[in-house]
Amino acid sequence: MSRAVVYEKFGGPEVLELREVPEPHAGPGEVRVRVTAAGLNPMDWGLAARPEAAARFGITLPSGFGYDFAGVVDEVGPGVGGTAVGDRVHGGALGRAVADFVVLKASDALFPTPDGISDEVASTLPVAGSTAAAALAAIGLRAGDTLLIGGAAGGVGIFAVQLARLAGATVIGTAAEGTFPFLRKLGAEPVTYGPGLAGRVRELGDITAATDLFGTETVEAALELGVPPERISTISVGPNPPGGVRATGGADAEPGALAKIADAIAAGRLTVPVAAVFPVEKIRDAVALQAARHVHGKVVVTL
Repeated sequence: MSRAVVYEKFGGPEVLELREVPEPHAGPGEVRVRVTAAGLNPMDWGLAARPEAAARFGITLPSGFGYDFAGVVDEVGPGVGGTAVGDRVHGGALGRAVADFVVLKASDALFPTPDGISDEVASTLPVAGSTAAAALAAIGLRAGDTLLIGGAAGGVGIFAVQLARLAGATVIGTAAEGTFPFLRKLGAEPVTYGPGLAGRVRELGDITAATDLFGTETVEAALELGVPPERISTISVGPNPPGGVRATGGADAEPGALAKIADAIAAGRLTVPVAAVFPVEKIRDAVALQAARHVHGKVVVTL
């Protein structure tokens, strides 16, 4: 037997249970990963809390929990090449990540974890890293841009800020005042979100591009400030965002985007603030902290 976090009804952290389940094994064309860390994302508890969201992703009850994971390959099925037992890897498994073992098709997105990156950090990359890369690619970010990022201190924002800075852009990030020192360390000029955002941003300078990582406030402010819709992206609304701006998500990330992020971390050019690490037995506490949206950085569960 092995362990997995599961839920049999939709709801808050209280529906999550750590249970013993049959140990899975790699079949033909599959690999098994012994999971050591799982990074949490808003989508995880969103799917567990809202049946309509779960249905859009094909999730039915009972379900496992989480998407991002990191660990070590410990079984390789027949017909698999290029992956060996002992390889350190990270990747995504929708509704299955917070478990002792994850079995995937060898063709699924599974990325090598470079030396110098811990499994805790690697487990934060798949969703947030790819989403940030997609949000910036959608607007054609380039050196010399002044970029407004909505939700800059969040899980995706911490990647978007640093990737934009590495690309040669100046970054202005919306956040609560308590996160201002944190954002400045990442390289962004912080600005308070809320009513009057456009006016406060105007005082800081002319922006040439924007990405909204939470709601539509930053989209509306950027449009008011004269940024062309094609230079504004959003990840947090449906396929038809206001003003004709570009809707995007992690699935739109360019090939190799995560590998570039991992290389930048290994080289010390990008950092991943891990705000809290919980053992899997404390999964409810971990999700409650992450869902409160007051944490600065990523929340990780270890197994």
